[in-house]
Amino acid sequence: MDTMPALAGIRASEAELLTAAHRARIFSGAAWSVGDLDGPVRRGQLGTLSWGGPPVQPDTLWDWASVTKPVVALATLWLVERGALGLAETVGEHLPNHAGSELGPVTIEQLLTHTSGLPGRQPLWRQHRDRESLLAAVRALPLHTAPGTAVDYSSAGFIVLGLVAEAASGWPLDRLVATAVTGPVGMPDTGFRPAATDRDRCAATEDCPWRGEVVQGSVHDENAVVLGGVAGHAGLFGTLDDLERLARAVLSGGTTVTGDWLAASTLALMGRGHTDRLNLRRGLGWQGRDPHGSPFGDLSSPESYGHTGFTGTSIWIDPTLGRYAVLLTNRVHPSRDTPGMETVRPRFHNLAAAR
Repeated sequence: MDTMPALAGIRASEAELLTAAHRARIFSGAAWSVGDLDGPVRRGQLGTLSWGGPPVQPDTLWDWASVTKPVVALATLWLVERGALGLAETVGEHLPNHAGSELGPVTIEQLLTHTSGLPGRQPLWRQHRDRESLLAAVRALPLHTAPGTAVDYSSAGFIVLGLVAEAASGWPLDRLVATAVTGPVGMPDTGFRPAATDRDRCAATEDCPWRGEVVQGSVHDENAVVLGGVAGHAGLFGTLDDLERLARAVLSGGTTVTGDWLAASTLALMGRGHTDRLNLRRGLGWQGRDPHGSPFGDLSSPESYGHTGFTGTSIWIDPTLGRYAVLLTNRVHPSRDTPGMETVRPRFHNLAAAR
């Protein structure tokens, strides 16, 4: 792991660590929370929406990037609870135009656990500039391992999962996520495609050569851009408050401010390791704690799980400790090549687990 001299020294709190990271220009802004079922124990915000821009506020909207994936996974499990979908069912059963492809026999569980055999990061946006063309390219991707034999993190798999969820529900994905997750959990500021009037609330991300501007208020992920900003792998924006509420709802076993949500047994199934005999630990839409090199640090319990996002976001839930930690930053601003987050993130989660 890369360690930066600017991050050397003993830290008494998450705030001290993140202040040092901000001074090292790893991100222009951050918001964080560590808490339990009773609410936040420690939380804060610092910095600006962009370098030289206005300060981060409690209602700042952050591009969650791949933290979208566990939200879509929760929506998928909501469909399972309502008889619209089964984990052993296949892509081809729900998407007839995939039935003759290599993806056809892949199960919903394999999509959720990244064991579909689909390859990892695919910059399909470079050759495919409209939604239908990009989706056709996803459908034509060859599997590089047999389904169920290896974990290979694949955003393409979650693009397909989003399509399956739409087909099973009969709703567009943004409506499904609002109905199944953000509505019942009480996340009023979370959704796809922020309104133009909310642009000034959004933390800036990359100075994007492809778009010729600093991205603010639209999704950073280029494949998601081509897909119209709504996709199973990326696209959600939300506040710290909203991601805290989601963490508490999951940690509680499905109880939310609006009443019961998902069954405790469903959430337990979601969080447990489904791939322990393979190369990496994965739950249903969530990353488990791997013994070496975990982005969630060294001190979380073996049963903990979470997810990270490319823009510098993460959510971590530890049912053994009864604790959650949320970190939202814009570490890709102004460049995705800025180093340091690979050091900051696990140290943040170590501090969260230890206190």
